[in-house]
Amino acid sequence: MGVSYHVIAAHVDERATPDEKPSVYVQRIALDKAEAVIASQARSTPVLAADTAVVVDECILGKPASMEDASSMLKRLSGCWHEVYTGVAIVHRKATVICVRTRVKFRPIVEHEIAVYWASGEPQDKAGGYAIQGLGGAFVERIDGSYSNVVGLPLSETLSLLDDYGVAHVFALGARAAGSTSEA
Repeated sequence: MGVSYHVIAAHVDERATPDEKPSVYVQRIALDKAEAVIASQARSTPVLAADTAVVVDECILGKPASMEDASSMLKRLSGCWHEVYTGVAIVHRKATVICVRTRVKFRPIVEHEIAVYWASGEPQDKAGGYAIQGLGGAFVERIDGSYSNVVGLPLSETLSLLDDYGVAHVFALGARAAGSTSEA
């Protein structure tokens, strides 16, 4: 997107609180990440942070801890619709947080496919145990909403936030040569 940036890891507690709605959860975690970076780095530039959750039947599916965990998640997603929520926060003098929701339908998945997919290494660090932009995309039958949201950063909405904060990007009117620095 033509944005100059530096990646800084934000270490925050990513556990959901009891009865926390997925949309509230991802927004809270995204804002916590952005604020943690600002607090630790004393940033004078905008800080952008995001968090994505895969949700089925109002249950947030985190990153699988084991093959058994991934198998359980993928079986739960098999043949049905689920939602992917991404919270995006930008902080610089003020804070703005948004949430984007996309619905995804998986085709039925068989046990053998789950084993092959796990062996690929791809699902091991992915919310819900899959990556739509990789091999996991083979499980996706339909999508309703933003594809980039399912990948983990809703691009159209993020560009709007960057515009609101004056961060240069390739599509910005009168864009500087992407000379502004953003932190993610």
